[in-house]
Amino acid sequence: MSAVPRQYERQAQTFPTLSNEQIGRIARHGRMRQTRRGELLYDQGTEAPSFFVVISGALDIVRPNKNQEDPITVLGPGQFTGEVNLVTGRRSLARARVIEAGEVLEIDGDALRALVQTDSELSELFMRAFILRRMNLIEQDWGDVVLIGSNYSASTLRLREFLKRNGHPHSYIDLEVDPAAEGFLQQYGVGVEDVPVVICRGDVVLRNPTFEQVADCLGFNIAIDVEAVRDVLVVGAGPAGLAAAVYAASEGLDVLVVETHAPGGQAGASSKIENYLGFPTGISGQALAGRAFTQAEKFGASVAIARSAARLRCTERPFSVELSTSTRDVVRARSVIIASGAQYRKLPLERLADFEGAGVYYAAGPMEAQVCGGEEVIVVGGGNSAGQAATFLAGTEKNPKTGEEVPRTKHVHMLVRSTGLAQSMSRYLIRRIEESPHITLHTQTEIEALEGDGHLERVRWRFSASSTVETRPIRHVFSMTGAVPNTVWVGSCVALDDIGFVKTGSDITPDELTAAHWPLQRPPYLLETSVPGVFVVGDARAGSVKRVASAVGEGAMCVQLVHKALAE
Repeated sequence: MSAVPRQYERQAQTFPTLSNEQIGRIARHGRMRQTRRGELLYDQGTEAPSFFVVISGALDIVRPNKNQEDPITVLGPGQFTGEVNLVTGRRSLARARVIEAGEVLEIDGDALRALVQTDSELSELFMRAFILRRMNLIEQDWGDVVLIGSNYSASTLRLREFLKRNGHPHSYIDLEVDPAAEGFLQQYGVGVEDVPVVICRGDVVLRNPTFEQVADCLGFNIAIDVEAVRDVLVVGAGPAGLAAAVYAASEGLDVLVVETHAPGGQAGASSKIENYLGFPTGISGQALAGRAFTQAEKFGASVAIARSAARLRCTERPFSVELSTSTRDVVRARSVIIASGAQYRKLPLERLADFEGAGVYYAAGPMEAQVCGGEEVIVVGGGNSAGQAATFLAGTEKNPKTGEEVPRTKHVHMLVRSTGLAQSMSRYLIRRIEESPHITLHTQTEIEALEGDGHLERVRWRFSASSTVETRPIRHVFSMTGAVPNTVWVGSCVALDDIGFVKTGSDITPDELTAAHWPLQRPPYLLETSVPGVFVVGDARAGSVKRVASAVGEGAMCVQLVHKALAE
């Protein structure tokens, strides 16, 4: 018997046909309704669309595109509608029209999520199909948003990264190369000075918007009730925060996660993670974060995107966190998990701010590599993130037009202040760097100055052993040095170390517990702060191991301690 070609197998997984027995199990959660030809079951932008199973007749699934429609698929008896938006509670990206009258089984979003949590067979079938459908939309740039900008614009790069890391399919029009760009600008009454411009669903125009404005326009958070008092509030959706959300929600706790940018944290920007258990060929940070995000929402956790914690109020119960939104929202919970992570330490250079996003980057993925356009680049840092960035940028990728393997960059210069990499980087990455003819390691070397007009044009570095100074015409620097905790928002609520990382468990001194007015007979739990019921996991914790696996482990373990605290 010959094997089924992979493309047909993937098609069957993307648009499977349910058995009568499976439909019978689903029917207990919904209602049957008749359909008529031409009827719209939902449109692009519909909030909280229902889930439909075709019993008889047929549905046309299309993507609205100006005055036409792009065909996605036709669904017949036994097939079902929807993609990841049904799990996340976001607006629909497609349109479903009846093209042959018949009957459908309709289920609302809450009932579908309950079914996914309780029926393992249907959960696997639905979740695989939803994820594959979203991947198809992303691959074809078929979303409900158009971004008009320039690869030379820091704000454009910022918005492209936001949409990409949040897994939201979108079209991008580059003013520098796309002949249709000027027509788009004229059509929507905006000028070059307004870019980047975001157009939502063809009618809402945002000029150089914030993340919050884009998230609100696209309905990222429409299904989230910020007034509810939760069991657990997780601040940060990196690996530690997402792990905490998955385990807490799967154990029946009411969970809200607030995230400033996109799921994944620093790990989400990694081109490939190869030392994470269970992925022998590696997995990109974005793929890992995207799966964890969907998994958390599958179990019922709410994840608010483009919502930053501004202040923790720890003297009142329930705890509350002020958000730095335009409406100054306050969210409340009986326990808090600090998972706000850390960020790369910024280089102490006079003109750094001038070039951030315009030659200086803090992530190294396909989008940043595209901006480099085969030029020489610099990677600063000696940790695993820097090593992953250097090996990725020194590699090759397929040219979408010719299919040929082409180098992502011309050459990678890796700059570290120390005498080598052995103390800070995994051995497998060190070996790849040593063996790559496209990477040059410059030890005991630091950047002294950045130069350019509007965009980085030259870099001056110094070799400390000999005080030799060299200037290179390099236009792209990837900065991945050290870690600064994202803990300003906790204020003086909890005990911090000298650098600002949050102290936990036995690391908190008796004097610090006295100063915090620790009220219990027991000492703080392993991951608990100097305030009972407030925990910290991942990179924000003092003494944490800066690895994805340890962050996930802490997030999972913390939930057991949260249960104990909530029971007190």
